[in-house]
Amino acid sequence: MKLLRIGPVGAEVPALLDEDGTHRDLSGIVSDIDGALLADPGALARVRAAAAEGGLPVLDAAGQRTGAPLARIGKIVGIGLNYHDHAAEVGAAVPVEPIMFLKAADTVVGPQDTVLVPRGSTKTDWEAELGVVIGATARYLDSAQEGLGCVAGYLLAHDVSEREFQMERGGTWDKGKNCETFTPLGPWLVTTEEIADPQDLGVRLWVNGELRQDGSTGRQIFAVGEVVRYLSQFMTLHPGDLILTGTPAGVAMGQPEPKPFLRAGDVVELEIDGLGRQRQQFKSA
Repeated sequence: MKLLRIGPVGAEVPALLDEDGTHRDLSGIVSDIDGALLADPGALARVRAAAAEGGLPVLDAAGQRTGAPLARIGKIVGIGLNYHDHAAEVGAAVPVEPIMFLKAADTVVGPQDTVLVPRGSTKTDWEAELGVVIGATARYLDSAQEGLGCVAGYLLAHDVSEREFQMERGGTWDKGKNCETFTPLGPWLVTTEEIADPQDLGVRLWVNGELRQDGSTGRQIFAVGEVVRYLSQFMTLHPGDLILTGTPAGVAMGQPEPKPFLRAGDVVELEIDGLGRQRQQFKSA
């Protein structure tokens, strides 16, 4: 299923995109698309049954905003340097264990919402990423297969980053990852049965129409199931938590000087096979 949320900020309506591209209103059978829904097999079964029966009302989405497809996110865990080619382009050693950081849920915006370049920023960067949405509690898992079993679905994420704040201002990466609007998500949350192999997805990103990233999740150092297993050794992952699994090569930080960091007025578009497409215009905060 392709689940999404349509409407103004704070008043989004849960919806389903059916096979012919029609938006269907889910508000009569679910309150929202969140961890509570994803953890309830009965509720998901009702959504699937209603979709199969064809009785869901049409939702007129023309001209309406698409919100982030996941509401009430518990925590966002980012994985750094998780592609062989990205590690190489920035001159970093291949990690022996996953590098993790946290992003605040209040950085989340919709897939076409405006993204703000922070005040004082000179190194705002792009990162197209596969997002993994947790649907079952993951705690001290024993295998990558168990990790995959805790995944409810996948989404397209843009892990916008300010590199000076992240790398040059001391402390952890958090200062460069948690500026407002720095986590556009969506347009859809795609449940696992529609993604045959999360390690076989093309990832692409354009800046002002120029292709900057063109990679594959098959180049990840730590695959999705292993990332979930690994994280479960250090924290409990709950339904509605989100993992950002890293970005392929092609970020501004990895380019020759002068590095093409983002400025107000730039337009970024990104996509992952099967997970839809985003478009953001950047403006000054």
